[in-house]
Amino acid sequence: MTNYLDFEKPLAEIEGKAEELRAMARQSEGMDIESEAAALDKKAADMLVALYKELTPWRKCQVARHPDRPHCSDYIKALFTEYTPLAGDRNFADDDAVMGGLARFDGKPVMVIGHEKGSDTKGRIKHNFGMARPEGYRKAVRLIEMAGKFGLPVITLIDTAGAYPGKGAEERGQSEAIARSTEACLQAGVPLISIIIGEGGSGGAVAFATGDRVAMLEHSIYSVITPEGCASILWKDSEKMREAAEALRLTAKDLTQLGVVDRVIKEPLGGAHRDKPATLDAVRKALAEMLKELDGKKGKALIASRRKKYLDLGSKGLAA
Repeated sequence: MTNYLDFEKPLAEIEGKAEELRAMARQSEGMDIESEAAALDKKAADMLVALYKELTPWRKCQVARHPDRPHCSDYIKALFTEYTPLAGDRNFADDDAVMGGLARFDGKPVMVIGHEKGSDTKGRIKHNFGMARPEGYRKAVRLIEMAGKFGLPVITLIDTAGAYPGKGAEERGQSEAIARSTEACLQAGVPLISIIIGEGGSGGAVAFATGDRVAMLEHSIYSVITPEGCASILWKDSEKMREAAEALRLTAKDLTQLGVVDRVIKEPLGGAHRDKPATLDAVRKALAEMLKELDGKKGKALIASRRKKYLDLGSKGLAA
């Protein structure tokens, strides 16, 4: 069953009518409705092109949050082999919102870490909707440091609305854990590639996305706060999320212009959820290219280059 977003309702009606006609034909022998169904298919295809030709920032947010969008576990399963999950922060607990472990990409050993939102109600509750607690970030620090010891490139997959803001998380040092994870990314003596596959929200995303290369899927978003949260603070009205999404400049296009993102990975027409195999293949190719760009780079020179990359962010705008 296809899940349609609010702005896709006209498309849902047309595709629904085409499916109804075909269902009727299957139940009634001799009924020929293929020409009518084909006409509806053509109309739906044209409408899909029109809808996704120029998405507003808020609609990008909706696409980035689509429940059928490929999640971290989908990428790990499709792109990596010999994945061996590593659990726990060796201090408090394991955090199911953060997946991570040793794996192979194109036959070469890597460390992969990412936020997992879950694909159904049970999974979303288990993974806390991808909102990590301190132990999740401390697990990430442990894995990044392990990768550094063994000379393994680190690949991070970001998909979170932000770090979990609960009382227990704050009591266990949420802010400090996020800062330590960001520090671990900056100090890793091995290549670190970050890909924003859905939402990249606040420090919870930055903690995994401080890499040598940062890529975004075309309809992903990356911002300091969710549009709803921004609207609640600035206008005391979360319903002004559309205006907030415009102001935040959270799209891949905006962030490329600002120098925050190095590469945009094109999505299939209608978003990553409409053609998961094509999306996974596009990410595979982009990841292979980025790893090749960083091949042979390591140690202090790599750390210095990464540090400069982030210190220079915004410098062009300030000079202008």
